[in-house]
Amino acid sequence: MFRWLPLALSLAFGLLVAHSASAMSLRELRTLEKNEKPGDVYALYYLVGVMEGTLESHAKAVRMGAKPSICLLGRRLEPRMARELFDSELRRQADLYEADMPAQLVMVNALATVYLCN
Repeated sequence: MFRWLPLALSLAFGLLVAHSASAMSLRELRTLEKNEKPGDVYALYYLVGVMEGTLESHAKAVRMGAKPSICLLGRRLEPRMARELFDSELRRQADLYEADMPAQLVMVNALATVYLCN
């Protein structure tokens, strides 16, 4: 039962984020992490939701005829990897991202970089 709790919480949070339709900026994400008591946990759940939403949106676009830009090709991608993917992209392109840019943009670019299509 408790083994599935993090997955269930991330799915519920992802649905909540998708339903609200407002993007969190990098500044808002950092503020959440620092000012809320369990802010780091909330931020992680948010990033997992963003990652899963990005993958689902990408899959839908590909089904509708778009060219794939994220290809897992059997490689592992787990919810616990969301934070490292996000932070790695921010380090890799530090001069590209500004505080008011959406966190989703960073995640899309991270996934497209790490899971590059051949």
